[in-house]
Amino acid sequence: MILAVDVQYTNNQAFVSAITFNDWGAKEPINEYETTLNKVEKYVPGQFYKRELPCILKLLNEYNLSPDVIVIDGYVYLDDFKKPGLGMHLYNALEGKSNIIGVAKSEFSGTSEGQKIYRGKSKIPLFVTAVGIDISSAKENILRMSGSNRVPTLLKHVDRLCRQKASKANKSINRAQNMSAD
Repeated sequence: MILAVDVQYTNNQAFVSAITFNDWGAKEPINEYETTLNKVEKYVPGQFYKRELPCILKLLNEYNLSPDVIVIDGYVYLDDFKKPGLGMHLYNALEGKSNIIGVAKSEFSGTSEGQKIYRGKSKIPLFVTAVGIDISSAKENILRMSGSNRVPTLLKHVDRLCRQKASKANKSINRAQNMSAD
């Protein structure tokens, strides 16, 4: 089983969404999962894992998920295999039981040419890093994912799930604040 996970933050809350699929070319997820963390760490550049790792671990534990591969929105390594990023911290927290593929949309300082892939007709790369699976296989898997755009369809899907949940929470907070102001 392959699991793709994403996290969206609003105020001091984190909204975590994940989907599962069994084939890299799948067009639709098999299952969808969601959870919320009500207290998250502040963002610190280069230490993103301190904020996001507890969110992912909560979802995995809540649903008792043990995927073969986890695709994260971020980096496994923040450079050429020396400085651990979110993906490496996740791999270690799971004691190497799941392979991790990081797919980042933004370049991190120290990113090498070997981490870039180009999907569809996009001239803008995605940055792929991995642990537990060789980088060439990881890149090939992401290239095989459904969709003709830069970001694969299923990765857009999981991103949309957590953004929608965060948006609903924001609207509820705004309504509550407006009602208390009246």
